Amino acid sequence: MPILPQDSQAIREQLLASSTEFQRLALEHSRYEAQLEQLSKHPYLSAEDLQLQAMLKKLKLRVKDEMEHLVAQQRRELAPH
Repeated sequence: MPILPQDSQAIREQLLASSTEFQRLALEHSRYEAQLEQLSKHPYLSAEDLQLQAMLKKLKLRVKDEMEHLVAQQRRELAPH
């Protein structure tokens, strides 16, 4: 039986309410997103800004992967055996 998108959203919400690790990752993800948003407001990005932007995107993606890993782990735990 496939997992519906709303099921994944419910798992994320449950983890956000109950898992300090997931909360930490979500906060970190939001911080990287905010920094990227600030950079995108600049009409011109210096070489350093471009380097920072690339690093932030990688960090944000790593955090998102970790969050998705926790969602998948929770999904496996909730699945009927």
